[in-house]
Amino acid sequence: RGAGGRMRPPLAITRRGFLAAALLGMACVAGAARSAPAPESALPRVLVVKLEGVVSPVMDDILGQAIERARVGGYAALVVELDTPGGLERSMRRMVQRELASPVPVIVWVMPGGAHAASAGVFLTLAADVAAMAPGTNIGAATPVSLQGPMDSSLARKAANDAAAFARTVAVQRGRNVAWAERAVREAVSVSEREALELGVIDFIAATPEELLARADGRAVRRADGRTTLRVAGASIERMEPSLRHRLLGHLVEPNIAYLMLMLGFYGLLFELQNPGAILPGVVGAIFLLLAFLALSALPVNSAGIALLVLGVAFLVAEVKVQSHGVLAVGGALAMAIGGLILFDDSAVRVARPLVLAVTGLTLAFFLLVMGAALRARRGPRHSGVAAMLGRRAVVLVGLDPRGLVRLDGELWNAEATGTVEVGAEVIVTGVEGLTLRVRPAAGEA
Repeated sequence: RGAGGRMRPPLAITRRGFLAAALLGMACVAGAARSAPAPESALPRVLVVKLEGVVSPVMDDILGQAIERARVGGYAALVVELDTPGGLERSMRRMVQRELASPVPVIVWVMPGGAHAASAGVFLTLAADVAAMAPGTNIGAATPVSLQGPMDSSLARKAANDAAAFARTVAVQRGRNVAWAERAVREAVSVSEREALELGVIDFIAATPEELLARADGRAVRRADGRTTLRVAGASIERMEPSLRHRLLGHLVEPNIAYLMLMLGFYGLLFELQNPGAILPGVVGAIFLLLAFLALSALPVNSAGIALLVLGVAFLVAEVKVQSHGVLAVGGALAMAIGGLILFDDSAVRVARPLVLAVTGLTLAFFLLVMGAALRARRGPRHSGVAAMLGRRAVVLVGLDPRGLVRLDGELWNAEATGTVEVGAEVIVTGVEGLTLRVRPAAGEA
């Protein structure tokens, strides 16, 4: 009852009860939301990229794109499936720098069984936040070598000292076996996955992607802003496939192949210029040149080498046209040889010397013999048209007085002579006017 003994309306009680019930319900819902398991969309994701083959600028570019995609996409980690015999030192150093500076933890996994991380691959594995190997794999033999032949003793010693220092630095940065890293460079030692685990070169052995992520989960990794803990157990796996450009470059990025395509492109265009209208040599040459430029864009090219190759070809073309008694030919051959030898600006990347000498010799012979003969034939007497009939011998069929008929190569022609010529006599063609030959008697000529 209210004041004065009056009954309160039931509606007031209903409103208060409803408000209390609503507040209690909201609290229960909030508590249930906090205690409910995380939705499946909140599970961590990892990005997987395959790096297979020779370490090159193409592989470096793929790794750079993978790290950037993992950063932008908010992936928990980047898994690099590695299988390489080694490759270019410059590309390897850039890739190691990418791994060390990556904002996303990098897990390098040498796989599948039978794969290896040799030479430059050792550095890529040592630089990873987490390093793992599959059963039946091996790692080691990181002694620097030239891709095109042995280096002299002083250069080899300098390269080995530099590589050993780099290996020690990377191993210290990631807390791996420093002594073994140096031995892999200086003594070219190689170990199996179990030996690598015992020596502290890798963190663990994993046979499947699920096992890899489960073993990597909970490990502390160092980032630029401090340490973080990997949370990748049960993470969803997404793969990054190489682009068409990367797949194409993977087959073309080889110094000898790039050099051959460049020279074939030069040959095709020059042949087209010497024989306008042939079309096919020009088309093939243009295709080879474009492929060569595509390959050279992924290699450490020396612009002076390209300039010398172009200058050498220009000298050989000039020799055919100018006839400098061999001076331009010798200069062109020397320019081509030097250009081929210094085409790439890296001590570990260069065109094989026998290939350079063979291509230079063949080019010199081609220009001096084949094109020289073609130009000489072009300057010689014509063998078709009116000019080809001058000086030819014909037989008189109808006496010339001064007009009549003659037979030339089985054909009948109207003919006109300066005098009278009897039937059966031979005459020599001195000119052609329309369908009439001007002739003179051939009597007394051998």
